[in-house]
Amino acid sequence: MTGILLRSQSTCKSVSEKEVFFCPEESHFYSHCLERLVFNHCDDIDTIVEFGCGDGTPVINSLIRTSFEGKVHGYELNPSASQVAQSRVAQYDLSHQYFIHNRSFFETPRPTADYLIANPPYLPAPDSDILMPLLHGGFDGAAITNSLLTLDYPNVMLLVSSYSNPVGTIAQGEEYGYSVEDFMITPLQFGYYSSEPKVKNHIAELRANQQAFYSGNTYFLAGVLFRKRDLSEVDLSSELTQVMTAL
Repeated sequence: MTGILLRSQSTCKSVSEKEVFFCPEESHFYSHCLERLVFNHCDDIDTIVEFGCGDGTPVINSLIRTSFEGKVHGYELNPSASQVAQSRVAQYDLSHQYFIHNRSFFETPRPTADYLIANPPYLPAPDSDILMPLLHGGFDGAAITNSLLTLDYPNVMLLVSSYSNPVGTIAQGEEYGYSVEDFMITPLQFGYYSSEPKVKNHIAELRANQQAFYSGNTYFLAGVLFRKRDLSEVDLSSELTQVMTAL
C-alpha cells in the first residue's frame, strides 16, 4: 500500500461564531480518507465509533458514496454541533446507521467497535485561551490524538497534522502496538485560527524543536490508518515520517 497526495487550497471558517467549526477542505479530505481507508474495507456487520463528529458532514458524505451498511456511533460534546449533525442525519435518512451522541467520548461507555475514527483538535498552543478554544490540541497539538491511540481499538484512522508533532504521534502508535497500515496526505494553507499570532509563534517554536514541520504558509495533513501489529501485514511508519517531516 502507498500514501496518496491530494491537492487543495482554501481557508477554513466557522459556521457559527465559536460554536460549530467547519472547514470545507478538511471535511472533504476527512471524508475521502474515511472512504478509502475505512469504509471500503469494512464488513456490513462492523461497528465504527467516532470521536468528535462535529456537524456530521464527512461521515454522511462517505455513507452516501459507499456501500458500507454497518453502524457508526459519533460522539460530540459540543451541543450546537451535535444538533446540526442530528438534523443532517435525519435529512439524509441515515438515522438507522449513523447515531449521534451528545456526550463526552472519553467519559461515556461506548460499544465494542472494529474502528475508531477522528479528526481530532490539533491546534498547538501553550493554553486554550485562543480564538477557537475547541480546536486546541494541547501544547504540541497532539495530546488528544495521542490519547486516542491508547484506547486499544484494532484499527484507528486519524487526521494528523505536520505542525502538531507528527513524529511523536507515530512513536505513540508504535508504543501502543500499532503499525501504519496506510495513509493519505494533502497540503493545506494556514488558516484564520492557525495564523493567530499566539498560535503561529508557538508553532514556530515547535519547529525549532523539531516538533512542527511546515514551509511558508503550507503544512501537510495526513489521514493515517493505524492497525494493531498482529492484524497488519505492512508498516509504513518510516515512509509517513519521511513525508510529514519533508517541509
